[in-house]
Amino acid sequence: MHIGELAETTGLSLRTIRHYDEVGLLPASGRTEGGFRVYTVADMHRLQVVKQMKPLGFSLDEMAEILALLADRDSGELTEGARERLAFLTGEAKSRREKIIRNLRQADELIDRLDSSGEAPAGQ
Repeated sequence: MHIGELAETTGLSLRTIRHYDEVGLLPASGRTEGGFRVYTVADMHRLQVVKQMKPLGFSLDEMAEILALLADRDSGELTEGARERLAFLTGEAKSRREKIIRNLRQADELIDRLDSSGEAPAGQ
């Protein structure tokens, strides 16, 4: 598939996908004779994983590492050290998710406060 189709399928911009290609996070699987990037379904799946990592604040290097670890795991070539690293990164992802949940609760509390009709919050 071409980059436009990949962008539409994943909901990411062409600019973002090109950036991921340029930094080596998601290189195009090939190019047409005209030089246009061509991506596979496997590339689309990798990009979806990147999209899942992004809100958790993983750096590009961490994303590349996670993608490599997942590829090794999927191919059955995960070493014990890699398994431990993946477990650590899983814990890190869970911790970051919990922080997001706490922040969302605080945002909900503010929204409730702003939406209130001037009444004092319960218990005050």
